[in-house]
Amino acid sequence: MIMMKYLITVALSTLFVGCSDYLELKPDQKMVIPETLEDCELLLNDYPTMNSGYPIMGEVSADNYYLTTTSWQSVSLIDERNGYIWSDEIVTTATPWQTSYKAIYQGNQVLDVLENLKTKPADLAHFNELMGAALFFRAFAFHQLLANYALNYSVTNASSMPGIPLRLKPEVDDAVKRASLTDSYAQVIADFKSAARLLPTDGALKARPYRGAAYGGLARTYLDMGMYEQAYLYADSALHVRSDLLDYNSLNANASLPIARFNKEVLFHAITSTSYALAQGAAKIDSNLYRAYEQNDLRKKVFFKANTGANAGTYAFKGSYNNTASGMFVGLTTAEMYLIRAESAARLGKTAAALTDLNHLMKNRWLTGLYSDFYSVDRNAIIAKILAERRKELLFRGLRWSDLKRLNLGNTDKMQLKRIIDGKEYLLEPNSLKYALLIPQDAIDEGKLEQNKR
Repeated sequence: MIMMKYLITVALSTLFVGCSDYLELKPDQKMVIPETLEDCELLLNDYPTMNSGYPIMGEVSADNYYLTTTSWQSVSLIDERNGYIWSDEIVTTATPWQTSYKAIYQGNQVLDVLENLKTKPADLAHFNELMGAALFFRAFAFHQLLANYALNYSVTNASSMPGIPLRLKPEVDDAVKRASLTDSYAQVIADFKSAARLLPTDGALKARPYRGAAYGGLARTYLDMGMYEQAYLYADSALHVRSDLLDYNSLNANASLPIARFNKEVLFHAITSTSYALAQGAAKIDSNLYRAYEQNDLRKKVFFKANTGANAGTYAFKGSYNNTASGMFVGLTTAEMYLIRAESAARLGKTAAALTDLNHLMKNRWLTGLYSDFYSVDRNAIIAKILAERRKELLFRGLRWSDLKRLNLGNTDKMQLKRIIDGKEYLLEPNSLKYALLIPQDAIDEGKLEQNKR
């Protein structure tokens, strides 16, 4: 079994090494064939593959921060420099696309093994957990790809809009074209729902999904789609599994990284690849965003640190739920579920429920005894307040790009983004086609895929 584990690891690392190798290399089926539940467990516990390396370019393109001309010129990855100014130059780095499909491939491997077992497993609960986890990882990776490389879902035209390639089998030789946005989201939802039925309710391993995480994935997906009734129901289900919140009064706000990794709010832990543009030494927090935090809001000290020297008067982000300055946390938390449930409730007219969730979260973010409950009978005012707190709570979580796409579809929330580099102004208009990031050119060429329009 030790040799089997070694061969699985070597085969997978060989298969996916390099930016475009996933698009070119073929697996040596004679080298390793996972066959047992233990083999599946090993594949799912591969943290570098299943929990890290998710796309980061949506956040690079979003508006939580800015770069000075000097910092922008110092970003070593040309794709990030281009992404920051929403350039139409081809994307040369396939890594974020590749690593997401590597997780999908590995999840598909597990599903293939489980579906083809010759004998019924004695431990059916373990079998179900492994199948549920594989489905969850596939859904999570698909959704991360959709958030970056597709336009926002709209029921009126999603069936005619391109989504992503839906690889549902471990074979890499098969050509898979981009499914429609309707079918892409349907697959994500189907996988998350199947995972929720199979997974145990909860557990201690933050890097492995449980039922609460599957509910959370559904809540996030339905929110992106603007389906607020379903988003409310699944956020509610997630919070019935676990509702813990960190009291920020208990954190050392002066620490360089105040928030513990795998803390009690985390329903599922996942991170992106490292970004040069979003590094602490480069990314300056949007000044209007920083000023939006009130003085007694502990997030102002927990999330940010003052820059010094030539950058005095600006601020850097230090509030990562990954407890590191690299690799942005894009996992699921209870705080996100409270905000999804609150926003969905407000949009559905359940204003009392929305205010209860919002105020409960905020009490855990402000200095003890100094928060006064927000109250309004104006549904639009409540929604606006929740959205403001959502941005302040969930910045640098890979969610802002999706939120901009979703909110720009409305009549009142449209936002034009602006960058200034070397005196030149760059604009991103609401509902621009550029909200579907360009797919790496290697993937387009090798897979003969349709590129996003410009």
